[in-house]
Amino acid sequence: MKTFHLAALTLALAVPVTLATPAVAQTEGGQAGMNSMMSANPSTPEFATQAAQGDLFEIQSSELALQQSTSAATRAFATQMIEAHRKTTTDLKGMVASDRISVKLPTAMNAAQEQMMTKLQGLQGTAFDTQYRKDQIFAHENAVLLFERYAQAGDNAALKGWAANTLGELQHHLELARQLPGE
Repeated sequence: MKTFHLAALTLALAVPVTLATPAVAQTEGGQAGMNSMMSANPSTPEFATQAAQGDLFEIQSSELALQQSTSAATRAFATQMIEAHRKTTTDLKGMVASDRISVKLPTAMNAAQEQMMTKLQGLQGTAFDTQYRKDQIFAHENAVLLFERYAQAGDNAALKGWAANTLGELQHHLELARQLPGE
């Protein structure tokens, strides 16, 4: 009986750590990760970096879905995500260049996103579809939160307007992700 209670306690303590870990997946570095996990508003460089990394994850994971998914609905969603997130990448790059924002947009995902990609690469069929769905819900929940916070309190007017205008599409993506096949 003591073994059962110890195991349950260990599991109870491990779950919050495990659940908190993905919140850092959409950020770069410790401070940005803390900002996402708390309710601090992202700075312009944090917002631009996190938005760019989110796009990279969306595009690359969706390209993988076109190869490894057996679900027509998942493949259709992935095609839509590739198109939409390529557009937001182009928009963001243009805004950063035209508004002379002092930030170098990342060309790679962060370490946590890379781990999610590695996990997806090892899956096929239904197992892939289930994990892809979870990752898409998670990524879009974080993107919605990031864009909401910047749209409300961002310090660059052009990026703030873009975040507000993009938010509805991200919310739509989240709803679509929740409708994908899987758990």
